[in-house]
Amino acid sequence: MTTLICSRNGDIINSIQTSGHVGQNGKRRLQYNRQHRQMVSNEQSKSSYEQVPLHTACFTYLGFYMLMILGYINQLFFTPKVATEKHRDGYVPLYDAFEKFYLRYVYRRVKDCWNRPICSVPGSEVILKDRITKDYGWSFEFTGTETKCLNLGSYNYLGFAQNEGPCADDSEECIRTYGLAACSSRRELGTNPLHIELESLTAKFLGVEDAIVFGMGFATNSLNIPTLISPGCLVVSDEKNHASIILGLRLSGATPKVFKHNNIGDLERVLRESIIAGQPGSGRPWKKILIIVEGVFSMEGSIVKLPEIIELKKKYKAYIYLDEAHSIGATGPSGRGILDYYGVDPNDIDILMGTFTKSFGSAGGYIAGQKKLINFLRVHSHAHCYASSMSPPVTQQIITSMKIIVGLDGSSEGQNRISQLARNTRYFRKRLAQIGVITYGHEDSPVVPMLVYLFSKIGAVVRTLTAKNIAVVGVGFPATPIMEGRIRFCLSAAHTKEQLDYALAVIDDISNTLGLKYSRKPKDLNPIPY
Repeated sequence: MTTLICSRNGDIINSIQTSGHVGQNGKRRLQYNRQHRQMVSNEQSKSSYEQVPLHTACFTYLGFYMLMILGYINQLFFTPKVATEKHRDGYVPLYDAFEKFYLRYVYRRVKDCWNRPICSVPGSEVILKDRITKDYGWSFEFTGTETKCLNLGSYNYLGFAQNEGPCADDSEECIRTYGLAACSSRRELGTNPLHIELESLTAKFLGVEDAIVFGMGFATNSLNIPTLISPGCLVVSDEKNHASIILGLRLSGATPKVFKHNNIGDLERVLRESIIAGQPGSGRPWKKILIIVEGVFSMEGSIVKLPEIIELKKKYKAYIYLDEAHSIGATGPSGRGILDYYGVDPNDIDILMGTFTKSFGSAGGYIAGQKKLINFLRVHSHAHCYASSMSPPVTQQIITSMKIIVGLDGSSEGQNRISQLARNTRYFRKRLAQIGVITYGHEDSPVVPMLVYLFSKIGAVVRTLTAKNIAVVGVGFPATPIMEGRIRFCLSAAHTKEQLDYALAVIDDISNTLGLKYSRKPKDLNPIPY
């Protein structure tokens, strides 16, 4: 006799033998539960979300509010050197009051750390156009000089952002055949043989029936989500999902509900309570229930707990929409994304979405799944019916890079790049832990956020690293909560060990100078193997 006892610990159902002998099915169930518990435990141990020290939290809030107070004083006594809205009577202001204040008196102080123009491909190195400001960030002017920097800020995961090599050569050749653009939508005159080839190749790459491609990654989410759901549908969305997903949900008219980031228990709570309550007002059953998550979260560096979400999907008869913008090509033994990483059956995911702007060094996005789904999108998707089709050289860049990843070029170059990215990711993360800084995310995620907390330190770190010829991205409020200002490193297969070692040595040095070693975790002092 076997009794099932449910325990809320990673949503695992423990099967406990209470009396007698367990049958063959019981043995399989016990074995599965042991494997599942081990998998959940392993994945949790690979993720890091260390809490901020209390004194740092206090100084972060204090520094931010002091910045706001100084901004209001500045606003009272100094006229901003910007154009003002005139003759707008009867029209809604272009910016709300707080947004104008924040841009002028808070963001302006560190504006030089963002929107920096470059004049090269974003490969392992990038060339910045030097600029200066003579009026404290109100305006900038170029100096006429350039600076070559180690690029730790671009999503060039597999190193295909190059202006030489097979991808560049094939793209150049295809321009002679198809031109630069069709200037038409796919439904009219914008489809060419390259689009058909790419959709077929993408479907085979992902192991699904069919795929459809679009010219813009952001629009792949924002214009297709409203095609798939409507008022009366429930969407359960991770709180850290991308802005393109949020915009798509708003346009759809569906009811959105948010669950805590990567928290399976909270996701099940939202699902259960929403199903019990039904649609607001009427209490009717939902037309559809859609769970939307990302594979690798671009700001947190975390990896979705996909196997557990699939279990909930089956339990509550929901659908899964998986955004693999940052995971396709960058994760999994074969570079096929999160499904490959976990060994998940692609048929368990209803809607596979991804972009070609990261690992493939190109532009655009795709949706893949059952042929019935893709045919529906070909008829009803606004991005397919009205937007300009993907440019031929952009399409060719994706085709060539994808063939290299799969190995259809007859070489092991793709597999070497995938292995190199995984090696760089683990090495860089372990060395940062050894330095003593706090990082977020999963040890296999190429997105590595390093927490600096204070608003002033974001600017100090970005400027200091730039002076040391290292280009990085600083992220602060409102892109992150006030308490989670960070420097986001993005690793690439194009980075060498020597480049990473140089960056790590500089990070170690400025972490001592600026006081960034917040971590209280025990350090592994042994040499980190590459």
